[in-house]
Amino acid sequence: MYHITLEEGDIMDQEAWKMITVEDITQGLQALGLQRSSTVVVHTSLRSFGPIEGGAEAVCQALLATCGTLLLPAGTWDVTGGPAPPGLIRPHNAADSAETWQEFDAALSDAEPYADDLPIDRELGMLPEIMRRTVSHLRTRHPLLSYIAIGPHASQLIGGQFFAHPLGPFEVLEQLGGDVLLLGVDHTVNTAIHLAEQRLGRSCFYRYAKLADQIWMELPNIPGQSHRFDDIEPELRAVTREVMIGSCRARLIPVREVLATADRLIRANPAALLCDQRDCRCYDALQQRLEIIAENGE
Repeated sequence: MYHITLEEGDIMDQEAWKMITVEDITQGLQALGLQRSSTVVVHTSLRSFGPIEGGAEAVCQALLATCGTLLLPAGTWDVTGGPAPPGLIRPHNAADSAETWQEFDAALSDAEPYADDLPIDRELGMLPEIMRRTVSHLRTRHPLLSYIAIGPHASQLIGGQFFAHPLGPFEVLEQLGGDVLLLGVDHTVNTAIHLAEQRLGRSCFYRYAKLADQIWMELPNIPGQSHRFDDIEPELRAVTREVMIGSCRARLIPVREVLATADRLIRANPAALLCDQRDCRCYDALQQRLEIIAENGE
């Protein structure tokens, strides 16, 4: 058994071991400038807070008490998605295709059609799923990339999405003067950046989902890779509000600034916020943008 004694000046900060409360989280969110008139898309890592009194529900409670309208990712790709059918090839699409119709039919059989009560993909974190289970909300019906919204502007946000435009809720968030709230995560999860890409003809992929028994559908304008999106952070620093909530780095950025900055970077360099690996979706996203430039003479 090991015994650790913390003394003043030790590297380990005693505050980092403090149990975070609902009040701590609420005060931190208010320090960012959030209030009952705020509309925000929330991306969060619960683990980043450290120990929380009341667990994930405490974070939900603080968000609901502080913000007016919340938008959270609620995708179900893990159970509704599937490969492209054999022989269906689209340029610069970076999609996995089934080699045979038998393989495709098997994948389709294993998938589930979208339903409002489907659990949210675990890769999106625990918070959206807890909100889905415990809070009255509206949910979009996109078979791969649904969202849930809570609050006065929920219907507007949900109404902004349709099958051909899965990122529509971010356009509504932009119109409402909303913000991106990053709780313990970086810009690699900032989905709003994908909207800026797609407005410039980049990261517009086709993907496939089960619609009903033995029925599949092709869905356009699915966003691509985001592992280089944190390159935008220095460009947004001047318009970012930041506080620490326990060990969670909490940041608030106006979505208009995110979109305008990403637009400026991509116009200046078609490969901005993308990696240079040819076997990555980033490469195909770049080719899409270059074709747009060639067609439009930009």
